[in-house]
Amino acid sequence: MRAGDASGDEAGHELPGGGAASGPPGGAAPGNVVAASVAAALAGGAAVFDLGRPLFAGMPQSPNHPEFRLALQRRHGDVVRADGSSAANELLVTGGHVGTHIDALCHVSFRGKLHGGIDAAQAQVGGRFAQLGIETVDPIVRRGLLLDVPRALGRDTLPAAYEITPEDLDAAVALAGSDPGPGDVLLVRSGWGTRFGDRESYIGAATGVPGVAEPGARWLSARRPIAVGADTIAFERLAPGQGHALLPAHRHLLVEAGVYIIEAMDLEALAAAGEREFLFVASPLKLVGGTGSPVRPLAITTTGTRR
Repeated sequence: MRAGDASGDEAGHELPGGGAASGPPGGAAPGNVVAASVAAALAGGAAVFDLGRPLFAGMPQSPNHPEFRLALQRRHGDVVRADGSSAANELLVTGGHVGTHIDALCHVSFRGKLHGGIDAAQAQVGGRFAQLGIETVDPIVRRGLLLDVPRALGRDTLPAAYEITPEDLDAAVALAGSDPGPGDVLLVRSGWGTRFGDRESYIGAATGVPGVAEPGARWLSARRPIAVGADTIAFERLAPGQGHALLPAHRHLLVEAGVYIIEAMDLEALAAAGEREFLFVASPLKLVGGTGSPVRPLAITTTGTRR
């Protein structure tokens, strides 16, 4: 599958979970949104919303992954060329699941198997994944839908440890005014992203974090998206004091359904602008055999204010 084929939602196309799709069950045709957004971008009339978080040492991140570090290795003046010029560079250390990032399908296994029944132990021999690594994820250029759950429920944000139910997602679709279609990117806003400036509050180890559990994950996968995303560190409802002890949404989406997951997104400006449907663009780094990659997603619309 070529995820970058933006026209694939109207013609038949292969999806991560297998099979082919012929188009959305209702709402605006994804191809229309994509075409209009691309045309507006080319004409200089599009609004671009940056959905990625800044990467810096000490930022909120999952305690399960290596911490982000950046330090200058060479400073201006260390070496000065004959013409008086100088250069600086840095050493970057990070895990693949730090900051705004996308999970490859090899990120999670269940009973020793990856998506498609691939043996996880065999796939990881040699210190990197020979199958389903992040380098196999093509650039994503698709219709995106913002499922703004708190706004649909008449709130600004969801409370800690709140489980986003299928009924909540139905309400968010009604607010969006367009049905999800196969191959879309579905972004689930909880409002928890407003806590990003407070590391411990955003991580939510003691309080828990709002998100979908397995019923919500199954609701999403039934719409056959290519990817889903959220404004929390983990695309999960996390119980108070339990951390990442169980991740049923990851198991279902990555292993069973073959749907990519994007986490730690900044969805606040997009929500504040009232944008619900847009062209979504994102591309992971080609980290051969990696389980995830930092990513800087963009939402491109024909209305609103450029961010």
